[in-house]
Amino acid sequence: MTALPTVLPAASASVHEHAWLTESVHATSAGRVRYVRCTGCAARRVDLDPVSPAPPVAMTRPIG
Repeated sequence: MTALPTVLPAASASVHEHAWLTESVHATSAGRVRYVRCTGCAARRVDLDPVSPAPPVAMTRPIG
């Protein structure tokens, strides 16, 4: 059996929990589309706030 590495790769060290800031919002028939940006790394994402009372759902993955 192979031992697991005890040190994380350098790429993993730069990963963080994004703090999303809404840049703009547009009303659509499916709900509100939000264009958001991370305040820490400037990654961008598009979210959908559905018409139902469900919480917002990410439509894209973070870019950047």
